[in-house]
Amino acid sequence: MASAETARRSSVERKTNETAISASINLDGSGRSDIATGIGFFDHMLEQLSRHSLIDMDVKANGDTHIDDHHTVEDTGIAIGKALAQALGERRGVTRYASLDLAMDETLTRAAVDISGRPYLVWNVAFPSPKIGTFDTELFREFFHALAQNAGVTLHIANHYGDNSHHIAETCFKAVARVLRTACEIDPRQAGAIPSTKGTLNG
Repeated sequence: MASAETARRSSVERKTNETAISASINLDGSGRSDIATGIGFFDHMLEQLSRHSLIDMDVKANGDTHIDDHHTVEDTGIAIGKALAQALGERRGVTRYASLDLAMDETLTRAAVDISGRPYLVWNVAFPSPKIGTFDTELFREFFHALAQNAGVTLHIANHYGDNSHHIAETCFKAVARVLRTACEIDPRQAGAIPSTKGTLNG
């Protein structure tokens, strides 16, 4: 747990003609969340992201969901990503790398992350159905792309197999949560050092 002097916290507000988003995070939290985006299934996924990463997360979004959910989902990814980047700062002492296979019933999904300062998403996930309830499954890629780009992380997500779209989506969020938890944690063997021979993880 970080001390008050080194607390890794950040708050971001993003306002456009399409959305108004606020996101506050604490990297050294307990997985507490207060999420309200106006999109029920998306809220559920963000709660999983917070709970299993142990990153406290408060997210409020007001978007043009009368058109569709795209702008709200993408802009929420932007805001959370920017908050992550700010909370990580120079990324001193972080573990940096993590990967995980995560199972849920018939589904298995892999996530891997490098807190590199170089944004990149590899998305190898296909859903059996175009919607989960009223939520468009194609928007999950948009969220993770926005998150990776704005957090400055390299993120790979691959679904090995699965039959249920809900399970596939949930394993994506839980797997990403677990690798973020590990990669963002301070490595006691290199606390205060930037884990790169370049001397920087900011691009």
